[in-house]
Amino acid sequence: MKIIQVAGRANTGKTTFIRNLIPELKRRGRVGVIKHLGDHEFPLDAGKDTTLFFEGGADISVGIDAKKTVIALHSDDLDTTLSYLKSSGIDFAVIEGFKARRFPKIVVGDLPSDTCILRNPSVNDVIASLSAFEDY
Repeated sequence: MKIIQVAGRANTGKTTFIRNLIPELKRRGRVGVIKHLGDHEFPLDAGKDTTLFFEGGADISVGIDAKKTVIALHSDDLDTTLSYLKSSGIDFAVIEGFKARRFPKIVVGDLPSDTCILRNPSVNDVIASLSAFEDY
């Protein structure tokens, strides 16, 4: 599984870049995206069964509706999540944020990084450079 990390300051276009990158990666395999939420938490609806299962200590709590499956892992560790994606058959794990991690990364904007391999690239630049990204 290739790790494609995208880092940059707030409001520099990281999410837009990733949204444009996903369809090109999907032509080459399965794509998973991990977003570092920073200081805000992703809410789980109070009182709902999947929330109660998660709060009760389930390692994984899953809800499935007519359009999607939502999975809450009982972990705040990036490596645990990457392992989960890899074991699920994901070919490309795109990580938004976690800029302190030492993966070779794409930097959007002017954020200093000693692991930057592409700065403000086009989607085609990334596709042409896939071999430069780390395998997990």
